Amino acid sequence: MKQLRTLTLCAAAVAALAAPVGALAQQKLVAAQSDISFVTKQMGVPLEGHFKKFDAQISFDTAKPEASKIAFSIDTGSASLGAPESDAELPKAAWFNVAKFPQATFQSASVKALGAGKFQITGKLTIKGNVKDIDVPVALTQANGVTTAVGQFPIKRLTYKIGEGEWTDTSMVADDVLVKFKLAISGMGKL
Repeated sequence: MKQLRTLTLCAAAVAALAAPVGALAQQKLVAAQSDISFVTKQMGVPLEGHFKKFDAQISFDTAKPEASKIAFSIDTGSASLGAPESDAELPKAAWFNVAKFPQATFQSASVKALGAGKFQITGKLTIKGNVKDIDVPVALTQANGVTTAVGQFPIKRLTYKIGEGEWTDTSMVADDVLVKFKLAISGMGKL
């Protein structure tokens, strides 16, 4: 009888723990309504590109944001500047080296609520095997059952070895890159 009671208590504990995890696990990126872009300058002229393929694993607890976890993966081979010549160069070793590093990733370490639907997500950004800590400001809004996360953050491309060899000359392509995102997420609780 004691074993049955212990087993019942264990099952209840597992069910209680699984319920919130299951609800959070149902959060999904709505790729068709999402966009990740990057802006730099080539010989002083602004240039905007997009990543066409990316995915996310999101476990965002609106009641307890500090317990949230966010992981992103971006297929670097999907980078496009909208010009066939440039798009043919981006996968090469000097730029994203897609053959060796097919994905860039972000893994959150902490989430801090700033109020009014704004959050600061701190984590590790990995591009071409180079890992750096970054802070990502995010603003969340909700409408029609979809949460939209928008934000932007700067990186230095040379820190991640994007544009090696002759492309380290920042008079040709600026070192500063602004990464911008708009992500649609389904299944998130009310803010």
